[in-house]
Amino acid sequence: MRAMQVTAYDTPLTLREMENPQPASGQVVIRVATCGLNFGDTLAIKGTYQEKPSLPFTPGMEMAGTVHAVGAGVTHLREGQRIAAYSGRDGLADYAAVAADKCVALPDEMSFTDAAAFLITYATSHLALEDKAHLKPGERLLVLGASGGVGLTAVELGKLMGAEVIACARGAEKLEICRQLGADHLIDSDTGNIRDAVKALGGADVLYDPIGGAQFDAAFRACNPGARLLPLGFASGEIPQIPANILLVKNMTVLGLYIGGYAKLNPKALTDSFETLIDWYLAGKIKPHVSHILPLGEANEGLDLLRTRKATGKVVIDLEA
Repeated sequence: MRAMQVTAYDTPLTLREMENPQPASGQVVIRVATCGLNFGDTLAIKGTYQEKPSLPFTPGMEMAGTVHAVGAGVTHLREGQRIAAYSGRDGLADYAAVAADKCVALPDEMSFTDAAAFLITYATSHLALEDKAHLKPGERLLVLGASGGVGLTAVELGKLMGAEVIACARGAEKLEICRQLGADHLIDSDTGNIRDAVKALGGADVLYDPIGGAQFDAAFRACNPGARLLPLGFASGEIPQIPANILLVKNMTVLGLYIGGYAKLNPKALTDSFETLIDWYLAGKIKPHVSHILPLGEANEGLDLLRTRKATGKVVIDLEA
């Protein structure tokens, strides 16, 4: 089989020919049709992600395809079944051995392209807004990095949950996509004053932040008393230092969420979230935004689209192209 592998940290992926994997107990082997790229993949390739696999390894945190082989002890999946998986790695290969409890059965109505762009971003936003922040109808939600993979899902889900959504992104083209997915107010992070613009709208009740750095600092100071802060990543490369005295005075709450650890922390919440999200998809309430679909041999180009923030929503690698 083909696999795009990290053979040295912070270098381009190498296309290699490898033996097909065999399923261990509790695993299935997936014939991968599509792989959704995530910003976390770029960090894993640099060796700076929360989890650091030994070299060489195949990145690709989420994938969709069909069950090729079933390992011992797996009873809820069968050969030929359409599934998606949030494995954390191995998606950029023709076949992947994945823990069966990290696989989700797909309805026939969901394409493999949508499925590869679905699990991680939507579940991150749904758990952050519903399970952590308890976002209420009528509250004001500020989304930084709103045109990115998780950001767009936060805009979409926030609007669906009844919030007034403020989207902050770079440039008119990206902001227009945010508007199409439900944003009520738009702020250009390159030219706008985030703090002043948000305060003029009445302040933020929930801050959704995958960016960190200066944008977080400005948004933090535009939050209302009692606001809930969701630091979900640091795409800027700068981890914000949150002044505890302001948290105290304004009765604010900081709520961390790392989707990779949720399967152990609260697996039922994760399973329930997937069920809700798939129901919403089937009802036409949500739809992944995929800006680029590329073949496996162009995975490096796809990752560069994330690094340079030229993508909106998701980049998907089509292994059948």
